[in-house]
Amino acid sequence: MIWENYVFRRGVEVEDLWDDMYSDRKANNRSMRLLYIAGRGFDLRANNVISTYVERLNASGCKVDQATLLLVGFGGYQLSTELEALTNENASILEGIFGTIGKVETYFIDETEEDEELNATIMLRLGASKILDYLEGVTDVVLDVSSLPRIAYLTILLSILARIIPATGDQDLLTHGGVTFQVLVGEDPELDSKIAAQDPSNDLVLIPGYSEVFQSETLRDMPMVWFPILGENRLAQVLKVESNIPDWAEICPILPHPSKDPRRGDKLLTEYDSTLFAKRQTPLSNIIYAHEGHPFEVYRQLLEAMLRFRKTLSVIGGSRLVVTPLASKLITVGSALACFEMKMRSVDSSSGVAIPYAEPKRYVADVAALRSSKPDLSVLVLTGDPYLI
Repeated sequence: MIWENYVFRRGVEVEDLWDDMYSDRKANNRSMRLLYIAGRGFDLRANNVISTYVERLNASGCKVDQATLLLVGFGGYQLSTELEALTNENASILEGIFGTIGKVETYFIDETEEDEELNATIMLRLGASKILDYLEGVTDVVLDVSSLPRIAYLTILLSILARIIPATGDQDLLTHGGVTFQVLVGEDPELDSKIAAQDPSNDLVLIPGYSEVFQSETLRDMPMVWFPILGENRLAQVLKVESNIPDWAEICPILPHPSKDPRRGDKLLTEYDSTLFAKRQTPLSNIIYAHEGHPFEVYRQLLEAMLRFRKTLSVIGGSRLVVTPLASKLITVGSALACFEMKMRSVDSSSGVAIPYAEPKRYVADVAALRSSKPDLSVLVLTGDPYLI
């Protein structure tokens, strides 16, 4: 496994990790060129994350040659007046905090030139390509997923990994690119469950680079295994994806367990019973339990499940492995890492992985709940300095 050994911290341990990393930079007289990517969204968790990061970076005394905050915005969602105002407020706060160490740029990922109409998958591909241009010459990339829509941070995360991790058997996979890549998460599963995603698009969005085995007509008869990673208030999205899954496909729902709410898995089983169990006759033995608060455990469990299916189905010609992440942020990030490695392992085989998603057109959230959230800060260091021996 690529991340057999991993770096993951949460709570006060995050600040200790940053202190060690950046103090070491200072001691070795190594400066940094930083790209910090965050969402221009309504989720105020991003404020807590960036303020903590900037504070610890300043306290470390590490020399910063260049620092850019790239705020990724979206204009295609229907939001209430209150959420629109909160989005603008959030952006102003983020700009003010980061402005003390560097410049701020805003890029709307769904903007097109000359009013050209493009589907969401193509827009994501073009948007990811432009974001990757910002990686030129940087030593550190920080992706804060706290206020980014799921399709955005999945696309950005997987695109950056594909850029900096070589698609070879290089033993120095995690240090080869010379870039320290961190993913920051302001995690609050309870708040995630209260943000309703409504009116899913009729057309499925496929994460760029993870679409061929789902779309290809030549592969339509190849065995398929679908891994819906379940979260609250996502039934409409599950139904959209489920309508594109063949009746004969194997389904392995993924539920959060352990969880802060011991009954969370049971509640999700009830919510999705009619769609995945009563209608599809999915055996309960197919359920995979993933740790709500540990993305690398999710990565390990999902990757091992996909590898088992690939091995079993290889005797009848191959497999299509389909992952639909609808759970909280840490679980989603862990599933993305599993898909990334599975794609690398499937280059020379007759299997492949796809990530289809029914993107909502409208988000509904209670402003009071957003303001009162007290997220747990988590960091995953995916490449770079901590892996140097």
